[in-house]
Amino acid sequence: MKNPKPNQPKFFIWSLVARVWKDNQQFFLILTCIVFFKSAIADLSSISGASMQPTLLDGDKIWVNKLAYDIKVPFTEISLKRLSAPKRGDIVIIDSKKAGKRLVKRIIGIPGDTILMQSNTVTINGKPVNYEIVSEDGEAITIQESIDNSHKIRITNNFSPGKIRTFGPTQVPTEEFFVLGDNRDNSADSRVYSFIPRGELIGRSSSVIFSLDNENYYFPRAKRFFSKLD
Repeated sequence: MKNPKPNQPKFFIWSLVARVWKDNQQFFLILTCIVFFKSAIADLSSISGASMQPTLLDGDKIWVNKLAYDIKVPFTEISLKRLSAPKRGDIVIIDSKKAGKRLVKRIIGIPGDTILMQSNTVTINGKPVNYEIVSEDGEAITIQESIDNSHKIRITNNFSPGKIRTFGPTQVPTEEFFVLGDNRDNSADSRVYSFIPRGELIGRSSSVIFSLDNENYYFPRAKRFFSKLD
């Protein structure tokens, strides 16, 4: 009695896979390392929109340090070890479930803080934040805001009912954060999506790697290459 013939199509597929793996092992290993690095260690994030102006511009590519706060299991929000606590003033990249997308915002309130906004003036734990006008044009005012660091924010001159300039007072819950965009009248942030759980913080950014001007045929903004962020 003759032995049954193997399943020819299935045998051919596995043979092809084995040959591809054998011929490209080094490539697949490098690819795996790159994917692991981007997921757990560091990555680049693209800025789209105006919510972080004047700090970040549409077309910026920023460096994301994914080990800034936690060591996480790759592709998950599971923290293996906490490295440091997020601070007021940090620019953070957020995997927001409520927004259904990635956000880039600035931490204004940490757990336990009481936050109050009145006409875009922020008060933290009863102490008003220091402000200094830097410049003004027909559309907006640029202001130096000092929390735990000093950075510029943008306030538009014209008020519309859709803008949220007053918020709170409210206390930031444990393990959550209150975040705002630097372009205060053009940002969907904690005023819209509420507090941000720590587990949704992907990482922290402190520099722009490169920048392309979307409104000028994607011409490079050379002055922004490898620039530090406040």
